[in-house]
Amino acid sequence: MLKHKLQSNHLTIGSWITLGHTAIAEIFAKAGYDWLVVDLEHSTISIEQAGELIRVIDLSGVAPLVRLTSNEPNQIKRVMDAGAHGIVVPMVNSPDDAVRAVEATRYAPKGVRGVGLARAQKYGAAFQEYLGWQKDGPVVIVQIEHKLALEALEAILSVKGVDGFIIGPYDLSCSMGIPGEFDHPEFLDAMDFIKTTGERLGCPGGLHVVEPDQQRLKQAIDDGYRFIAYSVDIRMLDVAAREGVKNSINR
Repeated sequence: MLKHKLQSNHLTIGSWITLGHTAIAEIFAKAGYDWLVVDLEHSTISIEQAGELIRVIDLSGVAPLVRLTSNEPNQIKRVMDAGAHGIVVPMVNSPDDAVRAVEATRYAPKGVRGVGLARAQKYGAAFQEYLGWQKDGPVVIVQIEHKLALEALEAILSVKGVDGFIIGPYDLSCSMGIPGEFDHPEFLDAMDFIKTTGERLGCPGGLHVVEPDQQRLKQAIDDGYRFIAYSVDIRMLDVAAREGVKNSINR
């Protein structure tokens, strides 16, 4: 169970899905990942497609998570009802942002989520079981991707119900005025500050290795990150296609 692995600080490897075809979700789910994120923020995936992707991932025995378009309770309610095991929340810049995200995954009195009967509750047949699970079961991963989050980082990562964080390097560097300059000393200092703060608080740290580069994945593991996204469907397709053509030309 992903929640238990995060609480135990075990290494988990997942990936990112931005293409709304269930075959892609099935292929990735059968590859051995611990979790898969259905990305609604930077894709054209609809809520209906998200529901189908969640279903395929879940039935394959992998934890389905959803990266939201924003920290919006109605969207959180819909993806959780569709059977998502948790959420990845963009632009969490304050402890209040984190609290709102956690509360949106839980029913009252612990949260503000409306109660409904859908796939998550087995269409009503397992409502009591789900009622117990939702109290502490949903996984909430906050994205640290703005310089404002650095000022409130300890408070954000200390919010009860936050299970881990993942760094958004492009947005973070842009907010610092050094877009894409990942070797800049200020950016490296920020990365180290985020990681060490997470370690001190016992909050598992996450990183997205966007390019399908196994050496960078190994480095992220060696650096101590425990919630690692290895690449994304579009980059895997693009890199494999280009390498195939390049190798055929260079024969």
